[in-house]
Amino acid sequence: MRRSHLPLNGLRVFDAAARHLSFTRAADELAVTPAAVGQQIRALEDMLGVVLFRRTSKGLELTHEGEAGLEALRAGFLHFEEAVRAMRAGQSSHRIALAAPRDFTAKWLSARLASYAKAHPEIRFDLMSGYDPPDFTQANLDLAVIYAPGPGELEGVALGEGLMVTLGTGPAIRWAGGPEVEDSALRVGDAGLAIDAAIAGMGQTNVPALLAQADIVAGRLAAHGAPTPAARGYWLVAPLPQWRQKKVRDLVAALTTSDTVQT
Repeated sequence: MRRSHLPLNGLRVFDAAARHLSFTRAADELAVTPAAVGQQIRALEDMLGVVLFRRTSKGLELTHEGEAGLEALRAGFLHFEEAVRAMRAGQSSHRIALAAPRDFTAKWLSARLASYAKAHPEIRFDLMSGYDPPDFTQANLDLAVIYAPGPGELEGVALGEGLMVTLGTGPAIRWAGGPEVEDSALRVGDAGLAIDAAIAGMGQTNVPALLAQADIVAGRLAAHGAPTPAARGYWLVAPLPQWRQKKVRDLVAALTTSDTVQT
């Protein structure tokens, strides 16, 4: 159903003037001039086609037409206040819905979320497999991790530099979405599985350095040569409304300032 245009500012001024029965005191409450209050009241009266106030020897009085709508108007403002409180309560929710590629979650993200949760025990996470591109509306996401050249049309920040590293020895291991390999002895579904296969001695693979970081530090694998620049990297992204949420900003800050983030 199409709603009629409501002169909300004029109605707010009318409510204040009706409570005080004074344009001057209403103006003080609203931090405007008495002339501005009078102008809003006249515009509202012109729109409604009625007179809302009359001046008498005793001062300002409400007309019958003004009194007729006042109770419903004030009930409406109370409903507005309840709606604002409900929306603010949603912003203060301690649950964060986050989507990320499975291998990124296993190799990099989970340990950091666990550390963050220990420092912020009120936080709850809903973790989902990554979407490409992430559908923030359908999945009701707050934040996502993508493997891409940049954030695209979303707000975003890079998780370290986009670098690749070669690991393992033996025949080539190819992973879905990774560099082209002419003659691979093994094909796997993602870079995380390629790293695990290299650890198991099944061959050599070229993967995002960020994913291999923990295994290299732990001595499970050694890198061959220095990391090389890549066209893609991992990005934390969200639409602007989600990006502005305090709970999202705090998590993004923690993930991007970790001393274990690749530099």
